[in-house]
Amino acid sequence: MPDLSVIWLTLKLAVIVTLLLLALATPLAWWLSQTNSKLKPIIGSLCTLPMVLPPTVLGFYLLLLLGPNSPIGQFSSFIGLGSLPFSFAGIAIACAVHTLPFVVQPLQNSFEAFGKRPLEVAATLRAGPVATFWQVALPLAKPGFFTAAVMGFCHTIGEFGVVLMIGGNIPEQTRVLSIEIYNHVEAMEYAQAHWLAGGMMLVSFIGLLLIYCINYQCSRKQKLYGQSKSKTDANYQAQRRQAA
Repeated sequence: MPDLSVIWLTLKLAVIVTLLLLALATPLAWWLSQTNSKLKPIIGSLCTLPMVLPPTVLGFYLLLLLGPNSPIGQFSSFIGLGSLPFSFAGIAIACAVHTLPFVVQPLQNSFEAFGKRPLEVAATLRAGPVATFWQVALPLAKPGFFTAAVMGFCHTIGEFGVVLMIGGNIPEQTRVLSIEIYNHVEAMEYAQAHWLAGGMMLVSFIGLLLIYCINYQCSRKQKLYGQSKSKTDANYQAQRRQAA
């Protein structure tokens, strides 16, 4: 039987990281989708950088950044969090950094997909920027939020290199599912490794299947709406010609 404490720790990590990234990535993705600033390519590249960096490279620099002698490490000790490396808080921060592009990009694409027209209509109705964002942009971007949440959750569940660099292999603190699989393989306990690896594959497959199903339904609704709108416009033009 798999170690339930490892499963619980992994799920806890994935939920915390996903919620944290949704809170941080939403305003960032909104800014990237709306701005014409010259800093947009630089900020966008920095947000995507963790996707292409080897986990060991990212983990090494995060280890230096979060170390006890760094400003962040000294601040965490000052506020009572203690040392971040080899702790749950440390791997949560590391996973958030590594998973950031998997949450920002779906949100940014979703914000860009509906274009400027709905925002302009809201502005003509005297809706402020905050009201427009909450009442227009967020509802239209629901599929992007679902995609971002699933991608962030599944990617965090599968974290290995960054977690190992920052958190090591401490039972009930930093030992997550991916590290537990590595331990089983190293000990040639392939049956236990199969249980954990198969479960992770199933969870990831179900998550991706849900994403594709929801995106398909949304795309189908948009096509039907477009066809209905085209027919309505055509009927309106025909009635105008007959009236003339």
